[in-house]
Amino acid sequence: QDCRKLSEDVQNAILAVATVYYWLPKGQGTTLRKMVRDATTEVVEGMIQLTDTILSAPVESLSQEQLISTGGVWEACEQVSNLPRGEYNQAAVASALTACLGVVKDAVEEMEHALVEGQDPYGDIMEDEELGFRGNRDTYWSEADRQLLSSCMGLMKASKACLKKVLGAVKAYGKADSPEQIAQLDDLADIANEISPSVDELALSMYPPVNPLAVRLNVNTQEGFLMNFLHFCRTSHVCPPSEEGWVQFLNGAVDHNMNKIKNFTQGQL
Repeated sequence: QDCRKLSEDVQNAILAVATVYYWLPKGQGTTLRKMVRDATTEVVEGMIQLTDTILSAPVESLSQEQLISTGGVWEACEQVSNLPRGEYNQAAVASALTACLGVVKDAVEEMEHALVEGQDPYGDIMEDEELGFRGNRDTYWSEADRQLLSSCMGLMKASKACLKKVLGAVKAYGKADSPEQIAQLDDLADIANEISPSVDELALSMYPPVNPLAVRLNVNTQEGFLMNFLHFCRTSHVCPPSEEGWVQFLNGAVDHNMNKIKNFTQGQL
C-alpha cells in the first residue's frame, strides 16, 4: 500500500512537471522553451530509468544501479533551479551564448597549443606499426601550411571575439519586452549555435595532412555564419549606436583574415 501511494504521487508529480512545461507560452522565446524542455526531459527520463531499475531488482533490495539512478534524478531536479530568471529569454540567450563561447575558446586554445613551433600535433598518440613512425611527414605541418593556418587562427579568434562581444551586448542591452525583441534574441542564439560546431569543423580540417580545399570550404562556412551573426546583432535592439564601432571592427577582422586565406588557397575553388 505504501508503494502504491508513493507510485501514484510520483506519477502525479511527473504529469505536473510536463504540464507546467506545456503551459509555458511559446511567445516567451524558443531559446527559453528549449532549455525548459531539456530540463523537463532530464527529470522525466531520470524517473523512467529509476523506475526500471527498481522493477528489475529483487524485492526489498537496494542495488548500486538504484543509487546511481536516484542520484541522476536529484541532479536533473537541481538543474531546474538553474533555469533563467527575470528577463527569461534574455537570460536564456545569454546562457546559450556563454556555452557556445566556451566551445570556441577550447578549440582556439587547442589549436594554439598544437601550432607551437616545431610541435608534432599527433605527439600524444603512441607509435603504431600500422600508423608508421612519428617521422611520417603527413603528421607535421609544412611552412606553407603554417602560413595558411595562421590566418585560419585569426578567423577562429575573430569568432571568439564576436561571441564575447555579442554576449556582452545581450547582457547589457537585451530585452524581452516585445515579440520582436524576443525573436531577435532567438535569432542570435540560433546563429551562435551554428558558429561553435563550424569552428570545430575548421579546427579538424587544420590538422595534417592539410587539404587546402577542405580548409577553404570550412572557412567559407565560418565566414558566412560570422557575417550573419554580426549583421543580426547590428540590426537588433542589443546594438545601440554606441556599440556599432566594435561591430565594424570585427567585420573588418573577418574580411582581413578571409582575404589572406583566399590568397593562400587560390585555385582551390
